[in-house]
This record gives sequence, structure tokens and C-alpha cells, in this order.
Amino acid sequence: MTDNPKRIFSPYALEMHRARAAHLAGVRFLWREAAGGLSDRIHPLARHFRQALAIEARAADALGPNAESWTVAGFDADERLTAEGRFDLAASLLSLHDIDDLPGALAQIRRHLTADGFFAAALFAGNTLSELKESLIAGECETSGGAGLRVAPFADIRDLGRLMIRAGFSAPVAEIERTTVQYREFSTLVRDLRMMGETGILVDCRPLSRAALAAALSHYAAHYADAEGRLAATFDIAYLTGWAEPQRNG
Repeated sequence: MTDNPKRIFSPYALEMHRARAAHLAGVRFLWREAAGGLSDRIHPLARHFRQALAIEARAADALGPNAESWTVAGFDADERLTAEGRFDLAASLLSLHDIDDLPGALAQIRRHLTADGFFAAALFAGNTLSELKESLIAGECETSGGAGLRVAPFADIRDLGRLMIRAGFSAPVAEIERTTVQYREFSTLVRDLRMMGETGILVDCRPLSRAALAAALSHYAAHYADAEGRLAATFDIAYLTGWAEPQRNG
């Protein structure tokens, strides 16, 4: 972990909202999509993975058949990986975008891999929730003359590739796939984000006034609704893969 990184995410809010999300019923279709993307990148390796590390339990639940045994670990409030030992596979399913010190997190994961270990992660990146971000800014600026951070910044795919190299991964690959969802109601988008534990996790996030919310929803509908009034929401999922050390022939 780098020295004194700027905190964007509240570790306590993350823990609380993820715990709440675990008790909410519903289909987490983006988790399912990302799990499929990870399996598509792990399965073709034709490699039998014995000991795998799951960053958060959902990775083990979704990717279980890809390894013989899974150990679940996460990052604590100081963003230290709580895993012990070394693994020949490590996987993360839509959780690393909520880490302040992503370079440090990637380096910690690599250190827990065996020499021939493989890492695969899916995380939100790029233009994820760009429509919501723009609309909230517009709504606050219209009603109060300024706007605060309400949607977390998401990493650019090129930056993610560089971070993989910086963390010491061999043969790193960074790819991005976009899903655009059409929501009939704004409340349904909020519900999906809550089910994934992705709301209210920023350190500096004051309550949004009713006037600002109304202005934001008006902007959203004016700029990002289709002919039937459905609101578009972009989700860019970045897939990162890499090896702990260069692979040797023979």
C-alpha cells in the first residue's frame, strides 16, 4: 500500500452497505455477466487450479468450478489483503473499483500468487454511470451553483493496463466490455446499485437536496431517455489478467 493515499471510499460504509446488500433479494445481472467474462478468460487456459484466492466471497460463489479449493479474503479498513499463503489462481469479481490504493492492492494480490499463478479480475471502469454522474452534477449546479463528488471516478482502461505492469504482472491484458441498460424508472437503477452495495460509499458525500434531485432527474430524462422514456445507464466492465511471473517453455 502506498503512503497516505487520498481516501475516496469509506471502508466502514463499504462494509455496512455490502452487508445490507447481502440481504436484498434480486438478480445481480452485472455480477453474473462479469462472472461469465472471468470464466471465459480462465477456462481456456486448460489449467487445473488447486488453491484459489477469491477477493470477496462472491468470486468464489460464481467461479467455483474453475478451481479445486477456494479461500476467501478481502481488504481490511487499511486496505491490507487479509489472505495468508500463496495460490495458483486469484480472482476478483466487481470489487476492486472500490479500492483507494488500487496499485497497492494489485501488488498485494500478486505477492500471494505462486510463481506460475494466474490473476483475473473484473471491475467497473471507463464510462460506468456517466449519465448519472453528469445528471447529478447538472442538477446540483442548477440549484446550488456547485456540485460535489457523488459518483466515484472510474479508471481508464489504459491506466489499468499500466497498473498491472507496475504491480509486476507478466503478460498483462486489460480489456473492456460495455453494457448499456435501459431502465423504466430511476428507482430501479438505484435498487440495482444497492443490491451490489455500490451506494453511499464515498467519504465526502453530503445529502442531496430534493430540488437538486428533481433537477438531476429532469436532466437525465432530457438527455438520456429513449422514445419510451427509458433511462440509459452505461456499465463498462474492465477485465484484467496476468501471470505472477513469466511462463517458461518446457
